[in-house]
Amino acid sequence: MKKLFRILTNKFLITGAAFAAWMIYFDSNNWSAQEERKNEIRETDRNIAYLHSEIARMEKEYYELTKNPERLEEYARERYKMKKDSEDLFIIEPPK
Repeated sequence: MKKLFRILTNKFLITGAAFAAWMIYFDSNNWSAQEERKNEIRETDRNIAYLHSEIARMEKEYYELTKNPERLEEYARERYKMKKDSEDLFIIEPPK
């Protein structure tokens, strides 16, 4: 019992335990803050991957629009609701 008491009251053990508690719970770079930063990094990486795929899709669409006049006409009709003079345009929207 005395030996256990001497071990638990060892100044190096107490100092080490206090330091570990401080670093894990109270420091500005504590464990929970590190986990939040890791989650932010994962979210940012997912966002970067999504944006890279969007860039690739837009580059493909741009290439199609610049090289294919039929595709350009189709794009203008769908996106900007353009029409020829001899046509009537009917827009059907779903109810809100």
